[in-house]
Amino acid sequence: MTTNHDVVVTGLGATTPLGGDVATTWDALLAGRSGVSTNNMDWVERFDLPVRIAAQLAVDPTEVLPRVEARRLDRSEQVAMIAAREAWKDAGHSDDTVDKDRLAVIVGTGIGGAMTLLNQDDLLEEHGLRKVSPLTVPMLMPNGPAAHVGLEFKARAGVHAPVSACASGAEALAWAWRMIRTGEADVVVAGGAEACICAIPVAGFSQARTMSTRNDEPEKASRPFDTGRDGFVLGEGAGIMVLERADFAAARGAKVYGRLAGIGTSSDGYHITAPDPEGTGQARAISAALRTAGLDPSDVGHVNCHATSTPVGDVAETVAIRKAIGDHPVLNAPKGALGHLLGAAGAVEGIVTLLSIRDGVIPQTLNLDNLDPAVELDVVAGEPRKVKLEAAVNDAFGFGGHNVALAFTPA
Repeated sequence: MTTNHDVVVTGLGATTPLGGDVATTWDALLAGRSGVSTNNMDWVERFDLPVRIAAQLAVDPTEVLPRVEARRLDRSEQVAMIAAREAWKDAGHSDDTVDKDRLAVIVGTGIGGAMTLLNQDDLLEEHGLRKVSPLTVPMLMPNGPAAHVGLEFKARAGVHAPVSACASGAEALAWAWRMIRTGEADVVVAGGAEACICAIPVAGFSQARTMSTRNDEPEKASRPFDTGRDGFVLGEGAGIMVLERADFAAARGAKVYGRLAGIGTSSDGYHITAPDPEGTGQARAISAALRTAGLDPSDVGHVNCHATSTPVGDVAETVAIRKAIGDHPVLNAPKGALGHLLGAAGAVEGIVTLLSIRDGVIPQTLNLDNLDPAVELDVVAGEPRKVKLEAAVNDAFGFGGHNVALAFTPA
Protein backbone atom coordinates (compact mmCIF):
# COMPACT_ATOMS: atom_id res chain seq x y z
CA MET A 1 0.00 0.00 0.00
CA THR A 2 1.37 3.41 -0.94
CA THR A 3 1.72 5.74 2.02
CA ASN A 4 3.40 8.69 0.24
CA HIS A 5 5.65 9.84 3.07
CA ASP A 6 7.76 12.92 2.39
CA VAL A 7 11.46 12.04 2.04
CA VAL A 8 14.11 14.30 3.56
CA VAL A 9 17.92 14.20 3.52
CA THR A 10 19.54 14.39 6.95
CA GLY A 11 23.13 13.32 6.31
CA LEU A 12 25.76 13.68 3.58
CA GLY A 13 29.08 11.93 3.04
CA ALA A 14 31.61 11.92 0.21
CA THR A 15 35.17 11.27 -0.80
CA THR A 16 36.13 12.63 -4.22
CA PRO A 17 39.01 13.86 -6.37
CA LEU A 18 38.44 17.30 -4.80
CA GLY A 19 38.37 16.31 -1.14
CA GLY A 20 38.08 13.60 1.46
CA ASP A 21 34.70 14.80 2.70
CA VAL A 22 31.65 16.82 1.67
CA ALA A 23 32.79 20.21 2.99
CA THR A 24 36.20 20.07 1.30
CA THR A 25 34.69 18.91 -1.99
CA TRP A 26 32.09 21.67 -1.95
CA ASP A 27 34.63 24.37 -1.13
CA ALA A 28 36.90 23.16 -3.94
CA LEU A 29 34.04 23.21 -6.43
CA LEU A 30 33.16 26.78 -5.54
CA ALA A 31 36.83 27.76 -5.72
CA GLY A 32 37.08 26.41 -9.27
CA ARG A 33 39.70 23.77 -8.52
CA SER A 34 40.22 20.66 -10.68
CA GLY A 35 40.62 17.10 -9.41
CA VAL A 36 42.19 15.90 -12.67
CA SER A 37 45.91 15.17 -12.85
CA THR A 38 48.47 13.02 -14.63
CA ASN A 39 48.05 9.31 -14.01
CA ASN A 40 51.49 8.04 -13.00
CA MET A 41 50.55 4.38 -12.50
CA ASP A 42 53.18 2.09 -14.03
CA TRP A 43 50.65 0.31 -16.26
CA VAL A 44 50.04 3.51 -18.26
CA GLU A 45 53.56 3.32 -19.66
CA ARG A 46 53.67 -0.47 -19.78
CA PHE A 47 50.64 -0.69 -22.08
CA ASP A 48 51.35 2.60 -23.87
CA LEU A 49 47.82 3.82 -23.20
CA PRO A 50 46.65 6.92 -25.07
CA VAL A 51 44.90 8.29 -21.96
CA ARG A 52 47.37 9.37 -19.27
CA ILE A 53 45.16 11.44 -16.99
CA ALA A 54 42.57 10.64 -14.33
CA ALA A 55 40.59 12.21 -11.50
CA GLN A 56 42.15 10.36 -8.58
CA LEU A 57 41.02 10.62 -4.97
CA ALA A 58 42.28 13.64 -3.06
CA VAL A 59 42.68 11.51 0.07
CA ASP A 60 43.67 7.87 -0.29
CA PRO A 61 41.32 5.54 1.62
CA THR A 62 44.27 3.82 3.32
CA GLU A 63 44.98 7.12 5.09
CA VAL A 64 41.51 7.02 6.64
CA LEU A 65 40.66 3.37 7.27
CA PRO A 66 42.41 1.07 9.74
CA ARG A 67 45.06 -0.99 7.97
CA VAL A 68 43.42 -4.38 8.55
CA GLU A 69 40.01 -3.16 7.39
CA ALA A 70 41.46 -1.57 4.27
CA ARG A 71 43.21 -4.82 3.27
CA ARG A 72 39.90 -6.70 3.42
CA LEU A 73 38.03 -4.28 1.18
CA ASP A 74 38.21 -3.49 -2.51
CA ARG A 75 38.88 0.19 -3.19
CA SER A 76 35.23 0.67 -4.24
CA GLU A 77 34.18 -0.73 -0.86
CA GLN A 78 36.69 1.46 0.96
CA VAL A 79 35.29 4.68 -0.48
CA ALA A 80 31.72 3.55 0.21
CA MET A 81 32.55 2.94 3.87
CA ILE A 82 34.25 6.32 4.26
CA ALA A 83 31.35 8.24 2.72
CA ALA A 84 28.71 6.22 4.58
CA ARG A 85 30.33 6.80 7.96
CA GLU A 86 30.51 10.52 7.32
CA ALA A 87 26.85 10.63 6.26
CA TRP A 88 25.69 8.56 9.26
CA LYS A 89 27.56 10.77 11.69
CA ASP A 90 26.34 13.90 9.93
CA ALA A 91 22.75 12.69 10.30
CA GLY A 92 23.23 12.35 14.05
CA HIS A 93 22.40 8.66 14.13
CA SER A 94 23.66 6.14 16.66
CA ASP A 95 22.92 2.47 17.30
CA ASP A 96 19.60 3.20 18.98
CA THR A 97 18.12 6.03 16.86
CA VAL A 98 16.42 3.71 14.37
CA ASP A 99 14.96 0.20 14.51
CA LYS A 100 17.31 -1.91 12.38
CA ASP A 101 14.29 -3.68 10.87
CA ARG A 102 13.30 -0.25 9.49
CA LEU A 103 16.78 0.64 8.20
CA ALA A 104 17.87 -0.11 4.61
CA VAL A 105 21.04 0.39 2.59
CA ILE A 106 21.21 0.96 -1.17
CA VAL A 107 24.63 1.60 -2.71
CA GLY A 108 25.06 1.38 -6.46
CA THR A 109 28.18 0.89 -8.55
CA GLY A 110 28.80 0.77 -12.27
CA ILE A 111 31.70 -1.68 -12.36
CA GLY A 112 32.44 -2.78 -8.79
CA GLY A 113 35.59 -4.57 -7.72
CA ALA A 114 37.61 -4.33 -10.91
CA MET A 115 40.86 -3.72 -9.06
CA THR A 116 40.45 -6.85 -6.97
CA LEU A 117 39.60 -8.98 -9.98
CA LEU A 118 42.66 -7.83 -11.90
CA ASN A 119 45.04 -8.02 -8.94
CA GLN A 120 43.92 -11.49 -7.93
CA ASP A 121 44.17 -12.73 -11.51
CA ASP A 122 47.77 -11.47 -11.60
CA LEU A 123 48.52 -13.36 -8.36
CA LEU A 124 46.97 -16.55 -9.71
CA GLU A 125 48.91 -16.31 -12.96
CA GLU A 126 52.24 -15.50 -11.30
CA HIS A 127 52.15 -17.45 -8.04
CA GLY A 128 49.33 -19.99 -8.22
CA LEU A 129 46.24 -20.73 -6.16
CA ARG A 130 47.75 -20.32 -2.70
CA LYS A 131 48.32 -16.58 -3.20
CA VAL A 132 44.68 -15.87 -4.10
CA SER A 133 42.78 -14.21 -1.27
CA PRO A 134 39.81 -16.09 0.25
CA LEU A 135 38.06 -12.70 0.27
CA THR A 136 38.35 -12.35 -3.52
CA VAL A 137 34.65 -12.80 -4.30
CA PRO A 138 33.30 -10.54 -1.51
CA MET A 139 35.80 -7.92 -2.66
CA LEU A 140 34.99 -8.06 -6.37
CA MET A 141 31.20 -8.52 -6.30
CA PRO A 142 29.26 -5.38 -7.35
CA ASN A 143 27.07 -5.59 -4.25
CA GLY A 144 30.17 -5.48 -2.04
CA PRO A 145 29.95 -1.75 -1.22
CA ALA A 146 26.27 -2.06 -0.29
CA ALA A 147 26.86 -5.24 1.71
CA HIS A 148 29.66 -3.76 3.80
CA VAL A 149 27.73 -0.56 4.51
CA GLY A 150 24.71 -2.68 5.47
CA LEU A 151 26.82 -4.69 7.90
CA GLU A 152 28.32 -1.50 9.33
CA PHE A 153 24.92 -0.19 10.39
CA LYS A 154 23.19 -3.58 10.90
CA ALA A 155 20.51 -2.72 8.33
CA ARG A 156 17.75 -5.34 8.12
CA ALA A 157 15.05 -3.70 5.99
CA GLY A 158 17.04 -4.57 2.88
CA VAL A 159 20.46 -4.12 1.30
CA HIS A 160 20.42 -3.47 -2.44
CA ALA A 161 22.95 -2.64 -5.15
CA PRO A 162 21.67 -1.08 -8.38
CA VAL A 163 24.09 -1.62 -11.25
CA SER A 164 23.02 0.81 -13.96
CA ALA A 165 26.38 2.05 -15.26
CA CYS A 166 26.81 5.78 -14.64
CA ALA A 167 23.23 6.14 -13.36
CA SER A 168 23.80 3.66 -10.50
CA GLY A 169 24.29 6.14 -7.64
CA ALA A 170 21.26 8.20 -8.64
CA GLU A 171 19.18 5.06 -9.07
CA ALA A 172 20.12 4.05 -5.52
CA LEU A 173 18.68 7.35 -4.29
CA ALA A 174 15.54 6.80 -6.38
CA TRP A 175 15.17 3.31 -4.92
CA ALA A 176 15.57 4.75 -1.42
CA TRP A 177 12.81 7.28 -2.15
CA ARG A 178 10.50 4.47 -3.18
CA MET A 179 11.24 2.39 -0.08
CA ILE A 180 10.43 5.29 2.24
CA ARG A 181 7.38 6.43 0.28
CA THR A 182 5.86 2.96 0.38
CA GLY A 183 6.57 2.47 4.05
CA GLU A 184 9.19 -0.26 3.70
CA ALA A 185 11.80 1.71 5.67
CA ASP A 186 12.07 4.76 7.90
CA VAL A 187 15.72 5.45 7.12
CA VAL A 188 17.80 4.52 4.06
CA VAL A 189 21.56 4.99 3.61
CA ALA A 190 21.94 5.37 -0.14
CA GLY A 191 24.33 6.49 -2.85
CA GLY A 192 27.07 5.27 -5.13
CA ALA A 193 30.71 4.17 -5.08
CA GLU A 194 33.31 3.59 -7.78
CA ALA A 195 37.05 3.06 -7.91
CA CYS A 196 38.27 1.46 -11.10
CA ILE A 197 41.15 3.57 -12.36
CA CYS A 198 43.06 0.56 -13.64
CA ALA A 199 44.33 -0.74 -16.94
CA ILE A 200 41.36 -2.65 -18.39
CA PRO A 201 38.68 0.05 -17.92
CA VAL A 202 41.03 2.76 -19.19
CA ALA A 203 42.03 0.64 -22.20
CA GLY A 204 38.43 -0.26 -22.94
CA PHE A 205 37.13 3.29 -22.72
CA SER A 206 40.11 4.42 -24.81
CA GLN A 207 39.29 1.94 -27.54
CA ALA A 208 35.71 3.16 -27.50
CA ARG A 209 37.10 6.70 -27.94
CA THR A 210 34.98 8.10 -25.14
CA MET A 211 37.83 9.56 -23.03
CA SER A 212 39.77 12.79 -23.33
CA THR A 213 43.35 12.56 -24.54
CA ARG A 214 44.29 16.09 -23.46
CA ASN A 215 47.26 14.63 -21.57
CA ASP A 216 49.37 17.77 -21.62
CA GLU A 217 46.70 19.82 -19.81
CA PRO A 218 45.04 17.48 -17.30
CA GLU A 219 43.18 20.22 -15.42
CA LYS A 220 41.63 21.45 -18.67
CA ALA A 221 40.71 18.04 -20.06
CA SER A 222 37.15 17.70 -18.75
CA ARG A 223 35.18 20.37 -20.63
CA PRO A 224 31.40 19.85 -20.47
CA PHE A 225 29.46 21.85 -23.06
CA ASP A 226 32.66 23.40 -24.47
CA THR A 227 33.32 23.32 -28.20
CA GLY A 228 36.76 21.81 -27.48
CA ARG A 229 35.52 18.81 -25.48
CA ASP A 230 36.91 15.44 -26.58
CA GLY A 231 35.65 12.96 -23.99
CA PHE A 232 35.34 12.34 -20.27
CA VAL A 233 38.03 11.90 -17.63
CA LEU A 234 37.76 8.76 -15.50
CA GLY A 235 37.40 9.47 -11.79
CA GLU A 236 36.81 7.65 -8.52
CA GLY A 237 34.97 8.31 -5.29
CA ALA A 238 31.72 7.87 -3.39
CA GLY A 239 28.69 9.89 -2.37
CA ILE A 240 26.22 8.78 0.29
CA MET A 241 23.03 10.34 1.67
CA VAL A 242 20.95 9.42 4.69
CA LEU A 243 17.30 9.73 3.66
CA GLU A 244 14.44 9.56 6.16
CA ARG A 245 10.70 9.70 6.43
CA ALA A 246 10.05 13.37 7.17
CA ASP A 247 8.00 12.82 10.32
CA PHE A 248 10.56 10.33 11.64
CA ALA A 249 13.36 12.89 11.18
CA ALA A 250 11.26 15.62 12.80
CA ALA A 251 10.45 13.44 15.80
CA ARG A 252 14.14 12.97 16.58
CA GLY A 253 14.97 16.62 15.95
CA ALA A 254 17.24 15.95 12.99
CA LYS A 255 18.62 18.76 10.85
CA VAL A 256 17.38 18.57 7.28
CA TYR A 257 19.31 19.57 4.15
CA GLY A 258 16.27 19.38 1.89
CA ARG A 259 13.68 17.08 0.36
CA LEU A 260 14.14 14.46 -2.29
CA ALA A 261 10.75 15.49 -3.60
CA GLY A 262 10.45 13.26 -6.65
CA ILE A 263 12.24 10.80 -8.88
CA GLY A 264 12.00 9.63 -12.47
CA THR A 265 13.52 6.67 -14.27
CA SER A 266 13.34 5.52 -17.87
CA SER A 267 15.34 3.75 -20.55
CA ASP A 268 16.18 4.77 -24.09
CA GLY A 269 15.91 1.47 -25.94
CA TYR A 270 18.30 3.04 -28.42
CA HIS A 271 22.00 2.01 -28.16
CA ILE A 272 24.38 0.33 -25.72
CA THR A 273 26.64 3.39 -25.34
CA ALA A 274 25.16 6.34 -27.25
CA PRO A 275 22.24 8.37 -25.90
CA ASP A 276 19.18 8.98 -28.03
CA PRO A 277 20.12 12.27 -29.75
CA GLU A 278 16.49 13.38 -29.48
CA GLY A 279 16.69 13.06 -25.68
CA THR A 280 13.30 11.34 -25.55
CA GLY A 281 14.04 8.86 -22.77
CA GLN A 282 15.96 11.40 -20.71
CA ALA A 283 13.09 13.87 -21.04
CA ARG A 284 10.63 11.23 -19.81
CA ALA A 285 12.76 10.65 -16.71
CA ILE A 286 12.93 14.38 -15.97
CA SER A 287 9.18 14.79 -16.49
CA ALA A 288 8.50 11.86 -14.18
CA ALA A 289 10.66 13.43 -11.46
CA LEU A 290 8.63 16.63 -11.68
CA ARG A 291 5.34 14.74 -11.72
CA THR A 292 6.17 12.65 -8.64
CA ALA A 293 7.40 15.79 -6.87
CA GLY A 294 4.24 17.71 -7.70
CA LEU A 295 6.30 20.37 -9.46
CA ASP A 296 5.59 22.41 -12.54
CA PRO A 297 8.48 22.89 -14.99
CA SER A 298 8.39 26.60 -14.16
CA ASP A 299 9.31 25.75 -10.54
CA VAL A 300 12.70 24.37 -11.56
CA GLY A 301 15.43 26.98 -11.48
CA HIS A 302 18.48 24.75 -11.89
CA VAL A 303 19.58 21.50 -13.48
CA ASN A 304 22.75 19.80 -12.29
CA CYS A 305 23.67 18.07 -15.53
CA HIS A 306 25.12 14.64 -16.17
CA ALA A 307 27.18 16.24 -18.97
CA THR A 308 30.31 14.11 -19.16
CA SER A 309 32.22 16.18 -21.76
CA THR A 310 31.45 13.92 -24.72
CA PRO A 311 30.51 15.54 -28.04
CA VAL A 312 27.17 13.74 -28.43
CA GLY A 313 26.03 13.24 -24.84
CA ASP A 314 26.21 16.85 -23.67
CA VAL A 315 23.98 18.17 -26.44
CA ALA A 316 21.46 15.31 -26.17
CA GLU A 317 20.95 16.15 -22.50
CA THR A 318 20.21 19.78 -23.23
CA VAL A 319 17.65 18.70 -25.83
CA ALA A 320 15.97 16.60 -23.12
CA ILE A 321 16.04 19.47 -20.61
CA ARG A 322 14.38 21.83 -23.09
CA LYS A 323 11.69 19.24 -23.83
CA ALA A 324 10.90 18.44 -20.19
CA ILE A 325 11.50 21.78 -18.45
CA GLY A 326 12.07 24.56 -20.96
CA ASP A 327 14.72 27.18 -21.65
CA HIS A 328 14.73 28.92 -18.26
CA PRO A 329 16.78 26.67 -15.88
CA VAL A 330 20.38 27.56 -15.06
CA LEU A 331 22.72 24.63 -15.79
CA ASN A 332 26.06 23.44 -14.48
CA ALA A 333 28.22 20.32 -14.93
CA PRO A 334 30.41 19.30 -11.95
CA LYS A 335 32.34 16.77 -14.02
CA GLY A 336 34.47 19.61 -15.33
CA ALA A 337 36.11 19.59 -11.89
CA LEU A 338 35.38 16.11 -10.57
CA GLY A 339 35.88 14.02 -13.68
CA HIS A 340 33.41 11.20 -14.24
CA LEU A 341 32.93 9.03 -11.14
CA LEU A 342 30.81 6.50 -13.09
CA GLY A 343 28.49 4.72 -10.62
CA ALA A 344 29.18 7.32 -7.92
CA ALA A 345 28.56 10.33 -10.15
CA GLY A 346 24.81 10.70 -9.65
CA ALA A 347 25.07 10.46 -5.87
CA VAL A 348 27.98 12.90 -5.53
CA GLU A 349 26.28 15.33 -7.88
CA GLY A 350 23.02 14.88 -5.99
CA ILE A 351 24.89 16.16 -2.94
CA VAL A 352 26.13 19.12 -4.99
CA THR A 353 22.55 19.85 -6.08
CA LEU A 354 21.32 19.86 -2.48
CA LEU A 355 24.12 22.15 -1.36
CA SER A 356 23.33 24.54 -4.22
CA ILE A 357 19.77 24.79 -2.90
CA ARG A 358 20.93 25.17 0.71
CA ASP A 359 23.54 27.85 0.01
CA GLY A 360 21.84 29.59 -2.90
CA VAL A 361 24.85 29.23 -5.16
CA ILE A 362 25.58 27.15 -8.26
CA PRO A 363 29.22 26.18 -8.90
CA GLN A 364 30.72 27.14 -12.24
CA THR A 365 31.29 24.59 -14.97
CA LEU A 366 35.05 24.32 -15.16
CA ASN A 367 36.83 24.79 -18.50
CA LEU A 368 33.78 26.17 -20.28
CA ASP A 369 35.54 28.73 -22.48
CA ASN A 370 33.40 28.48 -25.63
CA LEU A 371 29.84 27.27 -25.20
CA ASP A 372 28.72 24.86 -27.91
CA PRO A 373 26.10 26.82 -29.92
CA ALA A 374 23.94 23.68 -30.05
CA VAL A 375 23.42 23.90 -26.26
CA GLU A 376 21.20 27.04 -26.40
CA LEU A 377 20.81 27.17 -22.58
CA ASP A 378 22.28 29.20 -19.73
CA VAL A 379 25.30 27.35 -18.30
CA VAL A 380 27.16 28.78 -15.30
CA ALA A 381 30.79 29.49 -16.25
CA GLY A 382 33.66 31.59 -14.97
CA GLU A 383 32.50 31.91 -11.37
CA PRO A 384 29.73 30.56 -9.13
CA ARG A 385 26.33 32.16 -9.47
CA LYS A 386 24.15 33.19 -6.56
CA VAL A 387 20.50 32.27 -7.05
CA LYS A 388 17.56 31.37 -4.83
CA LEU A 389 16.23 27.95 -5.80
CA GLU A 390 12.77 26.58 -5.11
CA ALA A 391 13.52 23.34 -6.92
CA ALA A 392 16.44 21.74 -8.77
CA VAL A 393 16.89 18.60 -10.84
CA ASN A 394 19.91 16.30 -10.92
CA ASP A 395 20.38 14.19 -14.07
CA ALA A 396 22.24 10.87 -14.29
CA PHE A 397 22.47 8.68 -17.37
CA GLY A 398 24.36 5.47 -18.13
CA PHE A 399 25.51 3.06 -20.81
CA GLY A 400 22.59 0.86 -21.79
CA GLY A 401 20.22 3.81 -21.93
CA HIS A 402 19.60 4.10 -18.18
CA ASN A 403 18.07 7.46 -17.24
CA VAL A 404 17.48 8.82 -13.74
CA ALA A 405 16.33 12.28 -12.68
CA LEU A 406 16.06 13.45 -9.07
CA ALA A 407 14.03 16.51 -8.01
CA PHE A 408 15.19 18.29 -4.85
CA THR A 409 13.46 21.09 -2.95
CA PRO A 410 14.45 23.11 0.13
CA ALA A 411 13.85 21.83 3.66
